Order: sequence, then structure tokens, then C-alpha cells
Amino acid sequence: MIDGADTAWLMISSVLVLMMTLPALGLFYAGLVQAKNVLSVLVQCLAIACVVSLAWFVLGYSEAFSGSGPLVGDLKAFLLQHAGRNAVHPGSHVPETVFIMFQMTFAIITPGLIVGAYVERMRFGAVLLFSLLWLLFVYDPVAHWVWGGGWLAGYGVMDFAGGIVVHVTAGISALVIAAIIGPRDGFPREVRPPHAPWMVMIGGCFLWVGWFGFNAGSAIRSGADAGMTMLATHLSASAATLTWMLIERIKFGKPSVVGAVTGSVAGLAAITPASGYVGTLGAVVLGVAASCVCFAAVAAVKRKFKIDDALDVLGVHGIGGALGSIGLPLAANIGIGGATLSHPVGQQLAIQSLGVFSVAIWSAVATAVIVKFIAMTAGLRVAREAEVQGLDFAAHGEAGYHAAG
Repeated sequence: MIDGADTAWLMISSVLVLMMTLPALGLFYAGLVQAKNVLSVLVQCLAIACVVSLAWFVLGYSEAFSGSGPLVGDLKAFLLQHAGRNAVHPGSHVPETVFIMFQMTFAIITPGLIVGAYVERMRFGAVLLFSLLWLLFVYDPVAHWVWGGGWLAGYGVMDFAGGIVVHVTAGISALVIAAIIGPRDGFPREVRPPHAPWMVMIGGCFLWVGWFGFNAGSAIRSGADAGMTMLATHLSASAATLTWMLIERIKFGKPSVVGAVTGSVAGLAAITPASGYVGTLGAVVLGVAASCVCFAAVAAVKRKFKIDDALDVLGVHGIGGALGSIGLPLAANIGIGGATLSHPVGQQLAIQSLGVFSVAIWSAVATAVIVKFIAMTAGLRVAREAEVQGLDFAAHGEAGYHAAG
């Protein structure tokens, strides 16, 4: 029953997706903050990975992938008691343990993405408590709705690798928590630029490579589907990167390193839900569209709505994931290589919109309740003195950089 090639590919994909959090996301976000907060971001990504892993073992996987109820899974996979050494994941040729690990890496990176909304001002304990509660009450139920046989799966929502489950949930939740916790000291006039664009570049490149596991791994088997998914992912990211650089060249006169990498991530987010369903030309179109739309969204969040989503989680991940999810039926019919849709384009477009907006509403409401609860109990934001000093020393007693001599 177990296929060696499929199993090997999913194990490699699990490693690639875990690399997206450790170290890719950590480096990407750490380069974007001030030097006095670089370690705080790195340790947040590390600690979130550990908290989510244990929560996934105890209850998370059971909520997301056990049973067939419309809203949330049952407790039959509590403590992974169903996962024997030789158990095969239903409908596949891979061990249940490997599927659990693969899905765990998705659960790890999703609350990790939200870190970008509250960097430089949230208490470390609140970060961990928020990530735990958010996993149990937002990510796990939505994963069940879409991938675990829940109500959105029943409607026919298509989300190959997480445009809705990962990027819409994280993006909307990031907006809510940024609005509640309030802006960084001095926002928007005195917020300093990224302290290490080179670090952003390295982290972004690791993300790009890891994304092949994210998307092509979601085929759950090696073969033609995984191959087309990998190619579509790369082409979308390439088109988005160049488009973002062109936009910056036109508007500001020079394309920036940070802008180029941001464009890459926008293209990767947009192709994620569609990657297994579109062909090569459709992927390029999505990449170009993603940079145009996300560029405008990033500016609107901070300049028009005055919300300090510090590292643009909504504008890049949320909007990119939503664009790819809703645009999927259209992109699948551009050029050759696209998959056959289950419904006519118009109907599938309506179904995709239902998925995006229902998940966005649930993410916003649940996140607001979680954040308010933490604010009233454990406390949410660091003291102003700690924010001025920097969280590296104030929260962890260390410094990311030491002066020479």
C-alpha cells in the first residue's frame, strides 16, 4: 500500500515547508525590523513552531483531519492515537505519520506569518498564547472546512495548497491584531526602514525554495501533477518579482531589494491555491496580477487606513491568497496545462468567493475575541520603555549585534 516514491517526495516536502519557518520566515522578518528587535522575531518563529507542533500532536490534527463533520473534526485522532507505524493515510500511498508531519508544517508557518503584523511591540508570552488559541479556533476549523471534508469542501471550494486555509486566515487575522494592538511608537512618520535588506533577501530566497514543498508537496504524490505544480509556482514567483520591480522603477525611479523579494512572496501566495489547477501561462498571469494588486493593497493598509500591519501580512499574504483563490477558475482556462474544473467557470467563481469571504469573516471575528481575551488576562503589549529599548534585550536579555571594540 505504501509507495516509496510518493513517501519520499512528501518527506522531502515536509522538510522544505518546515524550512520556510525555520529559518526562512525568521530571517525574512528579522531583516525587516529594527536591529534591536532582530532576535525577538527569530525566537518567536522558533517558539511558535514548537508550541504548534505539540498542539498538533495533542488536538490540532484531530480537529482538522479526523471525522467528517461540517465544522470541526472529532477526537478520534487525539494524541495521534490512530497513527500506528504501518498506518496508511486514506486515499493515498503514504504513511499516516508522514501526512501528519506534512500538514503539521503548514500549521506551523500559518501563525508564524501573523508575527509580521505585531513585531516590535507584543509580549512574548502573549505571542505564544495567541498562536496556540489561534491554531485551535481559527486554523484547525478552517483546515477541516476546506481539506478535512467540512462544509466548504462539500460546496466544492478548491484550494490546492492553502490560499484560503493559510494566507487568507493569516492575512485577515494580521489586520485585526494590528488594529487592536495599535501602531508602533512613531508610526507612520518615524518608523525606521528595514535594518538588513540582505537578510530579507536570504530569507525570501529560502521561502521561494521551500514553497516547492508547500505547493508541489500538496499533490501528496510524485508525478505529473507535482511537476506542473512546481513549474507553475516558479513561473508565478518570477513574473511577480519582475512586475514589482517594474512598478517601483516607474513610481520611485529605482527597484529595491526588499521590494523585489516582496513581489516574489506576493506571486507565491497568489499561486498557492491555484498551483495544482493552472497551466504555465495562467501562472504567469496570476504572478503579474498579484504584484499589481498587492502593491496597491500594501500602500492602502498603511497610508489610507493607518493600520500598522508592520510587515504587510494582509497586503501580501491575505490579498495575494484571496486573489489566487478567486482568480483560480479564470486562470485555469488560460493557455494549456490547466486542470478541468468541477463546475462551470461562473459557478466555481461564486464558490471560491464564498470560501474566501466566509473564512475571512470567521478569521476576523475569532481573532478579535482571542486578542481581547489575552489583553484582559495575560496582557498584550509591552511597556513603552521596553519598546523603545528593543525586545531583544527587554524580553530576552540578549542583543543581536554588538559594537566593535
